[in-house]
Amino acid sequence: MLAYTLFNLLVSGLQVLAARVQVTWDVGYLNISRDGISTWQAIGANGKLPIPPIYVTQGDVLELTAINNLDKPLSVHAHGLFQRNSSYYDGAGMVTECGIPPKSQFTYVIETRDQSGTYWVHAHYGTEAIDGLRAALVIRDLDPKLLDEYDEDVLLTLEDWGQGPLESMVDMLKTTPLVNLIPNHPTVLINGINANLSQPIRFTPGRRYRLRVVSMSFTYWFKVRLPGHTMQVIEADGIYSQPSAVDGLDMCPGQ
Repeated sequence: MLAYTLFNLLVSGLQVLAARVQVTWDVGYLNISRDGISTWQAIGANGKLPIPPIYVTQGDVLELTAINNLDKPLSVHAHGLFQRNSSYYDGAGMVTECGIPPKSQFTYVIETRDQSGTYWVHAHYGTEAIDGLRAALVIRDLDPKLLDEYDEDVLLTLEDWGQGPLESMVDMLKTTPLVNLIPNHPTVLINGINANLSQPIRFTPGRRYRLRVVSMSFTYWFKVRLPGHTMQVIEADGIYSQPSAVDGLDMCPGQ
């Protein structure tokens, strides 16, 4: 009881010290080859792809300002985040908002006091997310006991990447038999780089690592394995669980 009370006092004190984390995405087009295979007009933020991950601490308020330099409306959604009494910040285009008009901007205010874990932020209007506008969002934990269970965080983002803007491929996808789509299938990106070209993750024996794995995919399911090793699942979709030993993870789109 005493430990529980002390933890609540700690959380209350840290929430008083919570920060307002301000992030600006100047959203626009850029010609880029992310897979080393094809170059096309994608959608990025601040002239970059991949977009850097966003890090906050539980209790912080994230203020994400999206500046729309596209030629169509834009909206941005924090995937998996509660929007209690603030659905107007949810960013679901033509559901909770009409979208940010071109040459305009909007600031999404996202509370994190009730959640921690690994999430992602993405466009939620048309095909803008699958064309590039997506990034990981990590909400660090307040509970010191959780922080004592591992030595280092390692973020692993998984993406699918096509051979052109999705809008330009819609007619082909509708009329081409599935078997003939194989040569045009998306490339897998790990941390924003073609999986076949990405650098290995190096682990130091004796240290405990928390792998934060987020699937920012729209088409693929991923199977994540570390050959010769087992992993313990401690959190899924922002919900902590009793540690469960597994030899791999099946990650569906958006998970």
